[in-house]
Amino acid sequence: MAADLTDFGNWLAVPSVVCLWLAVLLRAPGALRSPQQRGLWLAVATAAAAMTLNLPDVVTYAMTRGAAYAHTIGLVRNLIGVLSAGAVLYFVAATTRGRRLQLASCAATAAWLSALVALDAAAAGHGTHAMPSVGDPVPSLAYWLVLISAHVVANTVCVSLCWRYSRRTESRGLAAGLRLFGLGTALAGLFWLAYLLKALFASTWAMPALPLLMNLHGLLRAAAILVPTLFTLRRTCADIATAWRLWPLWRDLVEAVPHVALNEPRSGRVMELLWPPVPRNLLVYRKVIETRDAILILGEYVRPGAMEQARSHVAGHGIPEQRRTAAALARVLKDARRAKLAGLPGQTGEAAGLELPEAIQSSNAGGDLADEARFLVDVAEAYTSPATTEEVKVP
Repeated sequence: MAADLTDFGNWLAVPSVVCLWLAVLLRAPGALRSPQQRGLWLAVATAAAAMTLNLPDVVTYAMTRGAAYAHTIGLVRNLIGVLSAGAVLYFVAATTRGRRLQLASCAATAAWLSALVALDAAAAGHGTHAMPSVGDPVPSLAYWLVLISAHVVANTVCVSLCWRYSRRTESRGLAAGLRLFGLGTALAGLFWLAYLLKALFASTWAMPALPLLMNLHGLLRAAAILVPTLFTLRRTCADIATAWRLWPLWRDLVEAVPHVALNEPRSGRVMELLWPPVPRNLLVYRKVIETRDAILILGEYVRPGAMEQARSHVAGHGIPEQRRTAAALARVLKDARRAKLAGLPGQTGEAAGLELPEAIQSSNAGGDLADEARFLVDVAEAYTSPATTEEVKVP
């Protein structure tokens, strides 16, 4: 059982490292521009580097190159690991805006790195750094205690503050990122606590689980820094879906009132989404604004009483009450569009027969654009429904 656990943990080593490096590369542009994210990115990047040097194949290769080469790889791996622990502390300090903690993390990291280099140099000749199941730690017990203390202190502080601030923040993305990072850090903390038990009490019962703990920690940290990317992807997909559903209504209204469009429309719905005429993050915003403006103008071509007649009509077609306003608006917009394209005169001011629905009125007054977008999607769906094809007949 213990051997199977170790084998599974070792199998996860390469996927964990690959995921870490992919996350580091994907988040590099945004993270390097943001002081708040820079520490987190550095923590994950250095953890990825340390875990790369700890891959079984890398360790085996280092051993075949001789004791001096294996020693260098082991020392560099440990130093990068301490740098990662310091970056963890710095990330927590930056997130919590703790200036004193930021300075303390930098000072502690410098002290730990200096102590490791000094203890390594003072030790007798040795090869790779290791905590063997039998025998003394290499290069020395003091070296390993300094190394373990760096990780345990950094991980404990990080887990505590990640948990505390993930419960306080109102940002779902930040809360998710902090919890994933905190959970991954907790697994790394258990990894180093197992090493501490081995160093102080020669306890080896937890050693088979160490590869699994470390590699799960890598996957969770990769997920933590990808949270903003995943939220952005989710928002982009939602915007594309909204723009796709709005397109038939928007296209017909802009055809009738072309001057409301900021840019010339593309030749089709697919081209509009693949090659939008505005920045992609503004695509839904522009579609909603232009649709609303077109509705306001076409309102001058709605005959008095048309909305009431349309509501009665859609009620008779079994449309749910919460969508009847959208369906009624779709009917009268079709009629108004026909009148506009036919060159009939419009009526302005109080003579116009269109009373704007509440969702459009509130958004026009500075309300929630998302609510208006949802309402207009309902209008767009009703606009293509057979229930809206007949003209509104008003006595």
